[in-house]
Amino acid sequence: MKKKNKYAESSHLSEGKFRSLLKCFSLDLDTQKTSEMTGINRNTVNKYYKLPRLRIMDICENESLFPKGEFEVNESYFRPRRVKGKRGRGAAKKTPVFGILKRGGKVYTEIVPDCTRDTLVKIIRGKVDLESVIHSDSWRSYDGHVDVTTRSISE
Repeated sequence: MKKKNKYAESSHLSEGKFRSLLKCFSLDLDTQKTSEMTGINRNTVNKYYKLPRLRIMDICENESLFPKGEFEVNESYFRPRRVKGKRGRGAAKKTPVFGILKRGGKVYTEIVPDCTRDTLVKIIRGKVDLESVIHSDSWRSYDGHVDVTTRSISE
């Protein structure tokens, strides 16, 4: 009788192969390299690599990230290389990223569709306790946070 895998129900992988697959995942090896090293089909490796990624994503999204404290918020725009033309916030094809830093603690970043007031306030309200102090760079999207989210101090 074939021994069952206690890590993955109704799996055709042995526990040893499954453990080696997880070790490769923890070493951040891609699926092709893992497939070559373990002898497991690449599609099977993709299937089992997806499970911990989904679990990590669920934990990150559901975790109440920040307790009460002092925070800094800022937005930035990223692009792989410099292109001649307009610079700064209005430059074409740049990816906006918003970040929250708890002083002396964790950082949260998120790629956002735009850096409008509504978008940023929604993120701040979801991640920061209402009794917290928020420090910002006085950009117009941060105006009015005193009324909407928390006590705000602009630097």
